[in-house]
Amino acid sequence: MLSDKPATLDLAEARELADVVAKTKRCYALTHTYLGYPMVAEARRRVAAGDLGTVRQVAVQYPQGWLSDAAELTGSKQAQWRTDPSRSGAGGSVGDIGVHAFNLVEYVTGIKIARVCSQLSIAVPGRKLDDSADAFLQFDNGARGTLSATQIATGEENDVTIRVYGDKGGLTWSHRDANSLRLLGKDGVERTLRAGSNSETLHATTRAMCRTPAGHPEGFIEAFANLYLAFASDIRKHTGAGEAPLASPAPISAALRGMAFIEAMVQSSQAGQSWIDVRE
Repeated sequence: MLSDKPATLDLAEARELADVVAKTKRCYALTHTYLGYPMVAEARRRVAAGDLGTVRQVAVQYPQGWLSDAAELTGSKQAQWRTDPSRSGAGGSVGDIGVHAFNLVEYVTGIKIARVCSQLSIAVPGRKLDDSADAFLQFDNGARGTLSATQIATGEENDVTIRVYGDKGGLTWSHRDANSLRLLGKDGVERTLRAGSNSETLHATTRAMCRTPAGHPEGFIEAFANLYLAFASDIRKHTGAGEAPLASPAPISAALRGMAFIEAMVQSSQAGQSWIDVRE
């Protein structure tokens, strides 16, 4: 089963889904789009290889502006279901794009977010769900971070950006320039890696996700294609039809983590910005 995020209406449903996946032994994955970008995969591999050293600080921002006005009242079906608690669950912006930011952080760093201290807010009068979400993050390795996901950043589109800093260096990836990965060295040297199937500076599995030579832009559609390819590889491996060259980057465990994050963010905000554990 391949589904979009967030996986379910709430954490309880996600746990039920995880039980079904475990009992049936079927393949499951989420379409967290940004994990399909080659340079996001390269960022993960650089962190895992120790290029940044021990991760100490993380910042992720996801600004959108399409809900700056009450689009749900002017015929937008996309806005109507996203702002309806009966269809979207307890989170608005935090469930729609905040969970993307959360997933991106845990995927790139390989470290779990242990606790959140959040503030969910509503700027558009009459709206039932949050249209902006901000949080401080504590990671289980002691690192700290911040997360901001807003759909009322007037004029913004989908400029999700992640910055990761360790004791040896840092990196930045932005959706605005998705083919680039910026690496920062402790010595002040900065490198920019570029996507491309002919790039010898990239990990072999990153190159396998690149569909064009360097200099030719790839994007949203190609990212989805990579997720579909990875899921197909999972199925082939599961059925004994062959090895999986790529593995789905967001399996059922990511579904549980995402729903636990949304629930923790809502609880923290309702409790007056208290620290809440992220427990799936």
